[in-house]
Amino acid sequence: MGSPETDRITPLEQAEQIILRWDSSKPHMIFNSDNRHDIDNYLSAVDLIQQSTNGKIAENNGQSTKVNTLVQIAMARLEDEFRNILISHTTLEFDSVNLLTESDEDSVNSNGSRISRNICEFDVIPKDHINDLRLIAKRMMMSGYFRECVQVYGGVRKIKLDTIFKKLGVEKLSLDDVQRLDWESLNAKISKYIKAVKICVRILFASKKRLCVQIFENLGYEGDEDAGDVCFMETVKSAAISLFDFAEAISISSRSPEKLFKIVDLHDTFIDLLPDIEDVFCSKSSESIRVQASEISSRLAEAARGMLYEFENSVLREPSRVLVPGGTIHPLTRYVMNYITLISNYKQTLGELIVSKPVTDSRYSDDLTMPDMDFGDHEGQSPLALHLIWIIVILQFNLDGKSKHYKDNALAYLFFMNNVHYIVQKVKGSPELREMIGDSFLKELTAKITQASTRYQRATWVGVLYCLRDEGLHATGSFSSGVPRNALRERFKSFNAMFEEVHKMQTLWSIPDTQLREEIQISISEKVIPAYRSFLGRFRTHIENGKHPEYYIKYSVEDLETAVLDFFEGCAVSQLSRRRSL
Repeated sequence: MGSPETDRITPLEQAEQIILRWDSSKPHMIFNSDNRHDIDNYLSAVDLIQQSTNGKIAENNGQSTKVNTLVQIAMARLEDEFRNILISHTTLEFDSVNLLTESDEDSVNSNGSRISRNICEFDVIPKDHINDLRLIAKRMMMSGYFRECVQVYGGVRKIKLDTIFKKLGVEKLSLDDVQRLDWESLNAKISKYIKAVKICVRILFASKKRLCVQIFENLGYEGDEDAGDVCFMETVKSAAISLFDFAEAISISSRSPEKLFKIVDLHDTFIDLLPDIEDVFCSKSSESIRVQASEISSRLAEAARGMLYEFENSVLREPSRVLVPGGTIHPLTRYVMNYITLISNYKQTLGELIVSKPVTDSRYSDDLTMPDMDFGDHEGQSPLALHLIWIIVILQFNLDGKSKHYKDNALAYLFFMNNVHYIVQKVKGSPELREMIGDSFLKELTAKITQASTRYQRATWVGVLYCLRDEGLHATGSFSSGVPRNALRERFKSFNAMFEEVHKMQTLWSIPDTQLREEIQISISEKVIPAYRSFLGRFRTHIENGKHPEYYIKYSVEDLETAVLDFFEGCAVSQLSRRRSL
């Protein structure tokens, strides 16, 4: 039996005592207590007070003002408790994210996660504390304090989200910020971003949504939105928009060709993430996030197409007239072929994005001469393959123009031969590129190498071999003692001088490819050595019977064979060496 005083205390008065004992001025947190009895008593007191606001207790006792005041005190306390639980149990969240990025599925599952497709939801707050948060949220919502609850939740979680963003290297950059970055810096940021956006969508946002569902699901609605969805968007909307703004800035920034492959990587990332974004941001209130992500993937696709067209244009218009020494490989050739080899490595994505064949006239100004290309010769090849063929065509066109700046025609042909040979070798060295280009076009390129080689040899050696002709060296129609010795001496002198001059120049010229260099050297030897051996065999006695034969017959056949091996090494040879005196 209680005392008369205790018996006269009503349930509402008992609830009032509990509420006032734990008003917001008390630093000690109820939910930090190991005594579950205190927590249950306080929640029961709040329940009773809430019932009183609409019940007969308050009306019959004229205590509505007092009850409302108690509700305010209780809500202030519950708001503090809610905030404290959130702050106290989220300190390991970033470590959990690191664990997820490094763990396999089995270890993730053993650490309290749920994996669905690519999404990995991680419990960052222990389940018993999640239940406490739900108990508090329910009472705040029943008392009309939903917005306050959401604001507390969002405020704590936003701070944690910003911290994780910084650790992931996610920066808030405007379009102007992106435009001002040099490509090396931007390239590094895109690489970090691709990793970060996957973690954010599939782990951070997904886990935050799960936590919102665990706390707020079925507790009520604000408008036509579930409380959990409203709270989730309150927490992550600004962060998600900021995260996607970087990709959007990239998609509408300048379309310089060197950005293509990072743009494709970024596009592939968003295409891969779209189903996960649809899953995580599935509510009506998050529609803007879904739309933004979809529009970014479309803009990135358009940017990739624009960069390929811009690359074609830059190859055609590359204006450099600086001649590469010795007719070696031009930097443009290396750059273009490395570029299109990389394109072939991205053929799956770019093949889906590039759906029309190259336009060969309307994109360029009227004063620019265009190379010829009949696309009908390449029927059945994909639009992307046609673009790659077109790039090689305009590269050859540009190289042909550059070759004309060499004063020596033979060097011009050698330069063109070297560069087309490099093109062919790059195509052959990449199975993906070779498959796209096709053997038919490859044969066309190989024929141009042969043609350039033939023209080089004609330009260089016709004059040299002309010195070894028989015409003019006989007076009676037969070779005998009637050979005009002076004319013969002039022939040998002319041959020696011309061969020495060619040797002096063309040892400085370069054929970087060892096999091609040897093939050209063999071809030269097959033309020059037999002709010289025959000429020397027929006329050497006429010179040796005269005075100072060494002035005219300076080189043996073996000397010339050795000399040919000096050609195209790209380094100076002091003089044409003689193996023995004749």
